[in-house]
Amino acid sequence: MSKAILITHPDCLKHEMERHPERPERLTAVLNRLEASGVKEEMNQLLASEITHEQLQLAHPEKYIKSIFDSEPVGKVIKVDPDTYMSEGSGRAAKLAAGAVAEATMRVLDGETKRAFCAVRPPGHHAEIAESFGFCLFNNIAIAANIALQNPKVERVAILDFDVHHCNGTVDIFKNDPRVLVCSSFQESLFPNRYLDFSNTHILNTPLAKGTSGSHYRERIESEWLGKIQSHKPNLIFISAGFDAHKDDPLAGLNLVEDDYRWVTSMIVDLANTYTDGRIISVLEGGYNLESLSNSALAHVEALISS
Repeated sequence: MSKAILITHPDCLKHEMERHPERPERLTAVLNRLEASGVKEEMNQLLASEITHEQLQLAHPEKYIKSIFDSEPVGKVIKVDPDTYMSEGSGRAAKLAAGAVAEATMRVLDGETKRAFCAVRPPGHHAEIAESFGFCLFNNIAIAANIALQNPKVERVAILDFDVHHCNGTVDIFKNDPRVLVCSSFQESLFPNRYLDFSNTHILNTPLAKGTSGSHYRERIESEWLGKIQSHKPNLIFISAGFDAHKDDPLAGLNLVEDDYRWVTSMIVDLANTYTDGRIISVLEGGYNLESLSNSALAHVEALISS
């Protein structure tokens, strides 16, 4: 079995923003940090391929998919919703981002590797069934989870989301599918404030008060997530890896540091080793301070590939 894989593509940088937090420099910072640390060389590096139209339809209806591609401008930047922008090149970037997570999933399920990190943009976890939202066009991780569930060996999956914002899109897509456990930690009373009222047993929300420390975060995750994941017994784990709960991130107010991301990733790795034969696919979501984003992503990837 090969080393863990890193999937990315330079054309993800062509989703260009004007004075927008979700800017191309985010991806460059993460990749540069992984390279400077030497971690990048410890992984098999692959270029993403575009998602197929049929795969997009696993999470989004045809009318919505067409509306996104029809919206792509030429030579300018436009808003497709109050927070989400598109430029010339955004359509291809979105197809590559989703395609990376799809390919990682298939390679893991084929037994080529057990771990994958998808360094891509635009992010995906806010994209709902038929609505772009919160910088997201397509829900990369939801598409990949549905691809996994087509495999006869996969009966249940878990999506673990530690971005500072609630994964409203992922919940929207899987709210009635008990095969998919969705655990989301997020700062309470913060964007997007949608899909928080579900009592479905396979949706677990962990709201955190502004100013929450790393130690309190760890207590909450351990007490609320651990038993839920153990009961679900997933065959595959996905991580929506957002790093905007860091104390230095400009868009939120939690106080996590790099070692907290290392800790939560190590906990997930231990669970994967017990329930999924070690199989984990992680995909980049938020994080908007370039230094804290890149350092936190490094801590995450180091823990992801360590055992």
